[in-house]
Amino acid sequence: MQKTRFCLRIGHLLPYTMSDSNTTVFTNPSTFILLGISVLEVANVWISIPFCITYAIAILGDFTILFIVKRETSLHRPLYYFLCMLAVTDVALCTCTIPKMLSIFWLNSREIDFSACLTQMYFIHCFTVMESGIFVAMAFDRYVAICDPLRQSTTLTNSVVAKVGLAVVLRGDMLALPYLFLARQWPYCRTNIIPHSYCKHMAMVKLACGDIRISIYYGLFLVFFVTGVDVFFIAMSYIQTLRAIFSLPPKTPGSRLLGPAPHTSVPS
Repeated sequence: MQKTRFCLRIGHLLPYTMSDSNTTVFTNPSTFILLGISVLEVANVWISIPFCITYAIAILGDFTILFIVKRETSLHRPLYYFLCMLAVTDVALCTCTIPKMLSIFWLNSREIDFSACLTQMYFIHCFTVMESGIFVAMAFDRYVAICDPLRQSTTLTNSVVAKVGLAVVLRGDMLALPYLFLARQWPYCRTNIIPHSYCKHMAMVKLACGDIRISIYYGLFLVFFVTGVDVFFIAMSYIQTLRAIFSLPPKTPGSRLLGPAPHTSVPS
């Protein structure tokens, strides 16, 4: 027998129809429950050790890069600026996920507020897209440095590097924002349990009881479009770089690299 029930959508009351024998309607998901690695729950403490060590190494390594580049003026070049951007993004991405994972493993703290879950999901996708964009910028820098080294200083100026960094940040923000808006509008009426250690877009969308095809299509579009375009540009950059390297004339024995042999006068 079908009964009409109601589920609480953020700020709205929507009708919801579901069979009693299949599931129980869950209303008002003010918090979500992150299961973590539920199949290995007894080994959570041991599983947390490599995550903790990896996080500590990542934080130490990234801050070391930032410190060295800041102190060493000879490294104030586009490649190392992009490397610093990558280090900052890596720290932010790790900090979005690993501390909550460790709290699940160590303290069994599985609850996460609805707004906090949305925020975590947004920043995970935002920083992931930003990292991909930084890799493209680094590949372009290497292409210019090898294929057109005489114009590198005029092509990749500090102003251009700053604009590229801003474009990477804005692209990450704009492409991740629809995730946030789409996930926020759905009514969550099934359950509040997420079978992961952090809030993923598709993991949250699967808990919604509305028509989630838009979220699925956008997620697939973002994965294939961003990944495909970035990988294409990176591949083309390195292909052109390798072609420039292999097209260099081979060195012959006894050839001089500094120009023609000096003129010597023949004694009369």
